[in-house]
Amino acid sequence: MTQRTVFVLGASGLIGRFVTDDLRVRGFRVVGIARSLSPAQKMSALDIEQPILSLDVAALMRLFREHAVDVVVNCLGVLQDGPGSDTSAVHRDFVARLLQAIADSGRAIRLVHISIPGTAEADRTAFATTKREAERLIAASGIPHAVLRPGFVVAPSAYGGSAMLRALAAFPLDLPQKEMSTPFQSVAVEDISATIAWLAARDIDDASVKAVTWDLMQAEPVTMAGVIHAFGTAGWPRLAMPSFMLDLGAKIGDLANYLGWMPPMRSTAIAELRRGVTGDPSAWIAATGIAPKTLTETIGRHPATIQDKWFARLFLIKALIFASLAAFWLVSGFIALFISYHAAAGILSVHNFPPALVDPITIGTSLMDMSIGALIAFRRTAAIGLVAGIVASLGYMVGAGILTPDLWIEPLGALVKTGPAIVLMLVALLMLDNR
Repeated sequence: MTQRTVFVLGASGLIGRFVTDDLRVRGFRVVGIARSLSPAQKMSALDIEQPILSLDVAALMRLFREHAVDVVVNCLGVLQDGPGSDTSAVHRDFVARLLQAIADSGRAIRLVHISIPGTAEADRTAFATTKREAERLIAASGIPHAVLRPGFVVAPSAYGGSAMLRALAAFPLDLPQKEMSTPFQSVAVEDISATIAWLAARDIDDASVKAVTWDLMQAEPVTMAGVIHAFGTAGWPRLAMPSFMLDLGAKIGDLANYLGWMPPMRSTAIAELRRGVTGDPSAWIAATGIAPKTLTETIGRHPATIQDKWFARLFLIKALIFASLAAFWLVSGFIALFISYHAAAGILSVHNFPPALVDPITIGTSLMDMSIGALIAFRRTAAIGLVAGIVASLGYMVGAGILTPDLWIEPLGALVKTGPAIVLMLVALLMLDNR
């Protein structure tokens, strides 16, 4: 059999990255496509950055022909609408163009599409309904395809919901009892990749896999509590949060979503969590012969290292760090400009600043502080805001040391406290990456 070429869309994500790397180890020629790839993900000349969602049918056809593609694996997905994220555009509209491109490419291509478990009757979110619309488009296309519906994916790396559950496991805090008892069948990412490899090795004319839809998950039932406790916290004294805190966290996550952040705790995530993750993997197991790993087996293969523990403990704190820094700069600038303006200007006057410079400097520094806070609040500009905050803080410390050295021994230690604030901004800068 000649080497087959697999085209992975979304090669920077949790599933897409693992599948890209694993299939290469298995001997497939894999072209990994993503909107952006981290330096660590650019492992090959076939790891390509492309604005995927802007590709039209003709552009997709050219890629399929240029790379002699045999299998397309679509791992693209977004959780919720927001700046730069449109569930309909990603899950439905792009899939429609993808199907057209495969049909018109003149090549015999199998589509492997990553979807979600559950039934259409239980779909309540735009995420779920658009995923289901894509499944219907694929079923009606007549193209050889496999729709894979993985359960809760457990992988060596963590992102989104899997990162949130690891973080919950690291704290003595449980979700409300109702959510903890939700069924939550898991699947090892290795089993997803093994399934795709099995499909990629099959002949395109194999009638047994011409059009299949499989649930990929362990057969044994497990609950959300079982998933969290499996990460090593069983037996710890734990406190269940009230439901209103979970709903409040989702609303705060939605607000952060509109600022360009992608927190795992958003209204869509909570709605899907409450629905649970269930399915029937028997057809998948019978067809492929793959024995799905249980949650305990999967986690046992990757015991927590110190890196995992640090990540889990800091994951939920990350949002608090950025929120507090944005608030710090916004509030301090607001107070100096609108509430304690005379006191702020008085510091300069007492130290014999030229009267003509007192108001411009007071107003300018206050506006600068508020601008830094606004920059940190938005994901796209957060790095700029953090660097600006560090530079401004160092400037305040140096300027005060030269012009107003007595402020260093001020009883409340305002300037002394600037040092730890700089360190916190540096920590935030180093934690900015999501993957």
